[in-house]
Parts: sequence; structure tokens; C-alpha cells
Amino acid sequence: MKIIAITSCATGIAHTYMAAQSIKKLCKQKNIPCKVETQGALGIENELNKKDIEEADLIVLANDVGIQKSERFAGFEEKIFQTDPHTLVKDAGIIFRKEHENEANTE
Repeated sequence: MKIIAITSCATGIAHTYMAAQSIKKLCKQKNIPCKVETQGALGIENELNKKDIEEADLIVLANDVGIQKSERFAGFEEKIFQTDPHTLVKDAGIIFRKEHENEANTE
């Protein structure tokens, strides 16, 4: 499994980076490769490329504001888990619980 994410909050400061750290920490604990792009006050950092998106098993979009360059995700909607950065900061594990709920609903 490989996870990629974009985090972005309204002010582009605290929750953008806190959410990024939260998902990185969780993935490290679970030994899951991940890459997190932040779209904050400094602009796009650690930008996801086409290969990252194609190889991802799960795409987490944790944003309060519009994602820059969102067209990159066209055709990958089935891999996207949408949430807000505050929720991810409080409980990054939601991305795995939601994934299992989706799997259960398709059986």
C-alpha cells in the first residue's frame, strides 16, 4: 500500500502542517510509504507528481480551501478520501477506518 496526501487549510499555516505531520506519523507507525504535499502560506511544497498519483493506493485530500492543480486527480476519484485538516490532526486513523467501510459496502 502507498498513500499520498495533500493538506491545506484556510490560513495555510498551522493545520496544513499539523495534518501533514499527523499522516506521516501514522504511516511511519504502520510502515506504509507515504508522500504528503502541503499547500500552505509558502505555496506548494513536496509537490505530488503524476507517478506518485498513479502509484498511490489511497489519495487523502485534507483541505478547507480549494486544492491547487486539482486537475491532476482526474480519473483517480475512486482512490480519493476527502476530509478536512482539523479532522486529520485529531485522528489520522480515520483514513483507514473509512477505507474499510468502503470495502465493506462494496461486498
